[in-house]
Amino acid sequence: MSSIIHTRALTKTFGSNGTAVHALRGIDLSVDKGEFVALVGPSGSGKSTLMAIIGCLDAPTSGTYTLDGHEVQGLSGGELARIRNTKVGFIFQSYNLMPKANILRNVELPMLYAGIGRKERRERAMALLEKVGMPEKANVLPGNLSGGQRQRVAIARALANNPALLLADEPTGALDSQTGAEVLALFQELNAAGNTLVLVTHDPSIAALAQRRVELRDGLIAGAVEGAA
Repeated sequence: MSSIIHTRALTKTFGSNGTAVHALRGIDLSVDKGEFVALVGPSGSGKSTLMAIIGCLDAPTSGTYTLDGHEVQGLSGGELARIRNTKVGFIFQSYNLMPKANILRNVELPMLYAGIGRKERRERAMALLEKVGMPEKANVLPGNLSGGQRQRVAIARALANNPALLLADEPTGALDSQTGAEVLALFQELNAAGNTLVLVTHDPSIAALAQRRVELRDGLIAGAVEGAA
């Protein structure tokens, strides 16, 4: 099985000399296509920094990173933006929806950046809203939705360009337990359909749903555990 993510000796240092903070100290990580992996660890362990590099939102200080066969380090800002839009779907705790655009427009946005025509954008966005159980909310503004509904819209948007990888950063952190469970069930459905998913969480019960849990501590991988999923 080929890898979506492959890092080798990945490091990230913020600051310099006496003020340097070594967020990552040499990460070797591979994630296969179709895998569901949870990154866990205490605050300051490096998991959010690793997520940012995996999502091409930040660059490593040293080491190598290959995303779906593409060498990422050394790419220009424009090239990184293109890869983010076409290869990665992001799902955030705070949803990051455009408040003045309706739900359909929010889901269409990544496709607009990718240069997809209006008719195809509309058809794909409606199909994705159907997939997450929200077709009747297409013309509603995000502020009129519940937290769980907004997260479902964010998941639909993340799927817009059929990305190689879905990255979820504490995706249930702002939700009550029942709504969070519904969102996690949707993640499991997406993974069962073949989507590759990497999820950052501090909650052991959420991490247990993944096929593999990778624990970070002090910028290093402290261990990896196969899950029950």
